[in-house]
Amino acid sequence: MKSDVAGFRRTLGQIHRNRGLYLLLVPAVILSLLFAYKPMYGVLIAFKDYSPALGIDGSPWVGLKHFEKFFHSYQFSTTIKNTIIISLYSIATFPIPIVLALMVNQMRANRFRRFFQTVSYVPHFISTVVMVGLMLILLSPSTGLVGNLYKLFGGDAPDLIGSAGWFSSIYVWSDVWQHVGWDSIIYIAALSTVDPSLYEAATVDGASRWHKIRYIDIPMLMPTAITLLILRVGGLLGVGFEKVYLMQNDLNIPASEILSTYIYKIGLLSSQYSFSSAVNLFNTVINFLLLILVNQISKKYSENSLW
Repeated sequence: MKSDVAGFRRTLGQIHRNRGLYLLLVPAVILSLLFAYKPMYGVLIAFKDYSPALGIDGSPWVGLKHFEKFFHSYQFSTTIKNTIIISLYSIATFPIPIVLALMVNQMRANRFRRFFQTVSYVPHFISTVVMVGLMLILLSPSTGLVGNLYKLFGGDAPDLIGSAGWFSSIYVWSDVWQHVGWDSIIYIAALSTVDPSLYEAATVDGASRWHKIRYIDIPMLMPTAITLLILRVGGLLGVGFEKVYLMQNDLNIPASEILSTYIYKIGLLSSQYSFSSAVNLFNTVINFLLLILVNQISKKYSENSLW
């Protein structure tokens, strides 16, 4: 009992000594409570037949009715399959920013290095709407770059944007082009912390450039890479809504209908608030469980984990 009291007093003393730092946290805590935790009360809608006139408290309970409706619907397998395909495809491109960071780290001409980094960062600042607009123009079978190239060789250009088979590839690789430079920043920052004496010692031992990358650079990047990979896998079913929705059309809808676009359509466009809340809650729970699972696997087989 005395040890618990002493520990509590030490904690209070530490808080008092660092009260300035804790005061800086107050605005962030308040914003988190208001915009992250308070809205969680709305999760109850998923278990009720919600009516705006009755409100959340006045709407009748229906239990798991909306979850069962989604599990037995035609869209369940379609949206889950499309979401997982696009997510796994995106995760497969995860090493590309690491490769880019290693390339930048090996550049010795500072002027060229700064130019290369700037060029690779710029696409990140293009808005999603503009990005999709550029894709529609370039990939147009009649007036786009692809269409003109096919006409140059006397062929008929395929409608890539209207093809369900091409949708995931266009989505993922356009995303890689747009964000690979920005995503590499954190890896470049990790490489900047490497002690130069390690490279000097490796040079004395006769190590080549490839050996330095393999035995110095890559091990330094692994903790950061594993942490980001855990977060990426933890959002497996959380494929971004805006870009997919803007790229959708009647021709590619079999491959482009994912959970987030389906939730938007049934929730806001069809006003099925309870059903869309149930689907969104299912999505969130699966992502949360995946995050815990991947973190535990990482903790078991490596020294890196989120907690």
